[in-house]
Amino acid sequence: MFGLFGKKEAKSPGDRLAGLQQKQDWAGLAKAYYEMGTAAMDQGDLNRAQLWLHRADTIYSAQDAIYEKVGNRIIDDCSERIGQLEEEGLLYNAVPAEIEQKAEELSDPRIRVWGLMSIARLVKLGERLARLPGCQVLGELGWAVDMMFRSLQTPPSQEDYQRLMDVCNELYQLGDSEAFFGGGQIDVPGGAPFQVFDLNGMMGVHLELNDYIDNHLRLLAALSQGVEELPAAGSEMVGCTLLPDYYVRTLGGRPEEAPQVQAELQRIWSDYDFICAPLVWEQAGQRLARYKQLDILK
Repeated sequence: MFGLFGKKEAKSPGDRLAGLQQKQDWAGLAKAYYEMGTAAMDQGDLNRAQLWLHRADTIYSAQDAIYEKVGNRIIDDCSERIGQLEEEGLLYNAVPAEIEQKAEELSDPRIRVWGLMSIARLVKLGERLARLPGCQVLGELGWAVDMMFRSLQTPPSQEDYQRLMDVCNELYQLGDSEAFFGGGQIDVPGGAPFQVFDLNGMMGVHLELNDYIDNHLRLLAALSQGVEELPAAGSEMVGCTLLPDYYVRTLGGRPEEAPQVQAELQRIWSDYDFICAPLVWEQAGQRLARYKQLDILK
C-alpha cells in the first residue's frame, strides 16, 4: 500500500515477521528478532528484550545454515546481551532462583512430584498445540505424567520406558524444527492467539520437559540396575508454567502483572506447601488429575 506521496508505508513488526515466516527466511527472521530485541533493550524494555533476543538465539542455533547466514557479529552481540539480561531482576530470573532455593530443602522424590505437577498443568495446552503440524509430541504430556507418576511407585514395562524415551527425543527435536519457530498458533478464547514459539521462555518449556523426562529415564535405568548413586532431581521444570513469553508478547509491560501469571505463581507455591507435608501418593495423584484438566491460559 502506498501513501499520498507515493511512498511505500513501512510494515508493522508483526507484518514483517509474518512475511519472513511465510517466505521461510529463517536467517532474516532471526535478524528481525535480534533488531527488535536490541531496540527494546536500548529503550529499557528488558522483558521484551528477553523475549526477542532469546527468539533470535533459538532460530540461529537451530541449523548450521541459519547460523552462518546470521553471522558472528549479530550472534556475539546477541549472546552478550542475553548474558546481561540474566543479571537483571526479571521474573524470568527471579522465580527460577526462588524455586531452586526452596528445592534445596526438599528430598529427591518431592522435587520430582513438584515438577510433575507443573507438567500436568501443561497437558491441556499441549493437547491443543499438538494439532499443529510437527507438534504432535505435545499431545503426549498427559500420558507421560501418568507414566512417570506410576513409575515412582512401581517399575514400568519396557514398552512404556521406550515410549517415554521417544517422547523425550521428540521434545528435544521440536525446538530445532520450523514447526517451533515458523509461526504456528492456536486461538485463545478471550485473548490473543498462543504461538508455539511462546514456549521458548524460561529456557524453553520443551527443553525443560526434555531434561525432566531424560532425568527420569536415567533414574529408572539406575533403579533397574541396582545403582546406589541415583541422578539428582532438578527443579527447573517448575517455573516453566508461567509462560511469560506469551504475556510479554501480547500484553507487554511486566508479565507478573498478568492475572494468569499471578494465579500460576499461587499454584506453584501451593504445590510447594503440599509436597512439604507428608507425601501421600493417592492425594498427589488426585492433584495431578485435577491439574490435567486445567486450562492454564484462563
